[in-house]
Amino acid sequence: MPTLEFNGKHHIYTHHLTVPYRPLETDESRSCNPTGEDDNLIIHGDNLHALKALLPRYINRIKCIYIDPPYNTGKEDWEYNDNVKSPLMQAWFKENSPIDNEDLERHEKWLCMMWPRLHLLKELLAEDGVIFISIDDNEQHHLRMLMDDIFGGQNFVTNIIWQKKFSPQNDAKYFSDNHDFVVCYAKNKETWRPVLLPRTEKHNKRYSNPDNDPRGPWSSSGLDVKTYQEDYDYPITTPSGRVVNPPGGACWRYSKERFEILVNDNRIWFGEDGNNVPRVKRFLSEVKQGITPLTVWLHEDVGHTQSATQGLNKIGVAFSNPKPHTLIKRILQIGTDPDSIILDSFAGSGTTAQAVLALNKEDGGNRKFILIECEDYADTITAERVRRVINGVPDAKDEALREGLGGSFTYCTLGEPIEIEAMLTGEKLPTYTALATNLLFTTAGLSVEEVTLEQKNDDGLFFSDDKNDYYLIYKPDLEYLRSNEAILNLAHAKRIQHSSHENGNQKAIVYAAGNYIGQRELTKMGIAFCQLPYVIHER
Repeated sequence: MPTLEFNGKHHIYTHHLTVPYRPLETDESRSCNPTGEDDNLIIHGDNLHALKALLPRYINRIKCIYIDPPYNTGKEDWEYNDNVKSPLMQAWFKENSPIDNEDLERHEKWLCMMWPRLHLLKELLAEDGVIFISIDDNEQHHLRMLMDDIFGGQNFVTNIIWQKKFSPQNDAKYFSDNHDFVVCYAKNKETWRPVLLPRTEKHNKRYSNPDNDPRGPWSSSGLDVKTYQEDYDYPITTPSGRVVNPPGGACWRYSKERFEILVNDNRIWFGEDGNNVPRVKRFLSEVKQGITPLTVWLHEDVGHTQSATQGLNKIGVAFSNPKPHTLIKRILQIGTDPDSIILDSFAGSGTTAQAVLALNKEDGGNRKFILIECEDYADTITAERVRRVINGVPDAKDEALREGLGGSFTYCTLGEPIEIEAMLTGEKLPTYTALATNLLFTTAGLSVEEVTLEQKNDDGLFFSDDKNDYYLIYKPDLEYLRSNEAILNLAHAKRIQHSSHENGNQKAIVYAAGNYIGQRELTKMGIAFCQLPYVIHER
């Protein structure tokens, strides 16, 4: 398969692996009705670091991702500030910052920005998960190639056309641009299937019951097809005695034998007078209980940019170029189950959160959202919008929004990165929970869902599974870490050995700043020693 090459790719190819882990720190003063560890999240911080911070708990758990990255039109003045450890890269990006229409390499820089983020998003996505990305003509072609590289071309699902404007732009130089794209890829197309959209009265109006069939309302479709087969080309006599044949070059959809079966089952309609060309009846009770999504989304079905701006104004929040929450709700209807986790790492005005809460209110679901916003308005716009739709918007046209959609969220910021050098000097010592979470994920490959890792006994036990016990001898105190208390000694090791055997495990993993016991003795005791902080490594 062809691959996409661009300036800087070899520098950022594995950059997502070098991003340090940073713990999430909650801010209760900015949260709204927080409920605990499984709450909705709004994270203020660089989305590259925030995505890395989510990995220990959310790897392979996100059912649906929606992102609305910079369209890179040349008018947005976005900045690339990833700390890529390459002087050439740093000089290249510094030369033209912010990135605008004058920067002839803005497309390469956009690709450099997206590459590591898409890699982390893929890690977070569940095996049966799906990602939707809003984009326009400026980067749509590059995005498709980038996604083929990272997600695999075989996992491309579709390229949706969204009618973002309903009136022509007569002063346009060439064409009046009235659509954007929503590019859709599955993590694994073999395991993902779209959820059918709910049927509406508009869909059901096409069904009637003129012959009072006991099976209920039905609609009809023609019997002729263009794929000609001689055996399916035969005359049909209507109840009125008229003989009809397929149109020239066509044949009937069914064999003569199958047609007779359908007639006997009252599934063929010849019209009220029995003289029409036959049509096959399709009963409403037998059709799929939903509608297969189309690839063209009209503004009257999912909203447009003007309705999005008007909706935000009603809420009392100002934001440039918002997406309508009805557009995101359509995505969630297709890509989520009632208990799914949804991630938006370019959160903007918080549209995704409103869509999640609105859909939960509508169908009784318990979907959870995670929003990430790097800009300073994460609290005053992103989170504030969500607070208002939770508590109610008095001037809203929608009754549910007036009353309040309900729900909650926990507001988070990014803590200091966990790095070997900073721990050695004592400059930045992570909390016990943050370090335990990081070690469990990076060294053992374990993701802990909805669990806060804390020290459970005096020996440092913090986690157990069906194979191992995990111990962390640690306090975020440099004096303690330089003392004998932080060192694994024989007495401590014997207590750990006894405790692990009582738990039914044959092995204990111990993280500590030092060790006074030989490797042979540790092996006999079923203990694997990992020295802090050197055991911390990139993933």
